Amino acid sequence: MTVEERIKTSETRVCTTVFPFLTNHHDTLFGGKAMAIMDEVSFMAATRFCRKRLVTVSTDRIDFEKAIPNGSIIEAIARVYSVGNTSVKVKVEVFLEKMYEDGRELAIQGMFTFVALDDNKQPIPVVQGLDLE
Repeated sequence: MTVEERIKTSETRVCTTVFPFLTNHHDTLFGGKAMAIMDEVSFMAATRFCRKRLVTVSTDRIDFEKAIPNGSIIEAIARVYSVGNTSVKVKVEVFLEKMYEDGRELAIQGMFTFVALDDNKQPIPVVQGLDLE
């Protein structure tokens, strides 16, 4: 399997409904909850890509472009963006869907970087040892 094929098959999508326990005092999705969802889906995509133990080392930038109101459906889509020696960078886009209307729009996007670790918690190559052509 090529790196490009592995990137394609590691794309990860997570959907959830924004219920009141996820919202802030403006009755919109709390930013910290959005970041947690994004970190989790990006972790899954990165893990599916390399099948190694990973830790989040940075969030390069998160842009909150649209408030997500209570009662919305969101879909977080994570795709491997770039691969370094010991790191994987994942782009996450969160789309907003109104519960009872067609269509969706990009609401949040961000980048997450992960590092692969060995059993001693030392960085190791991300793609070394993978069956890549």
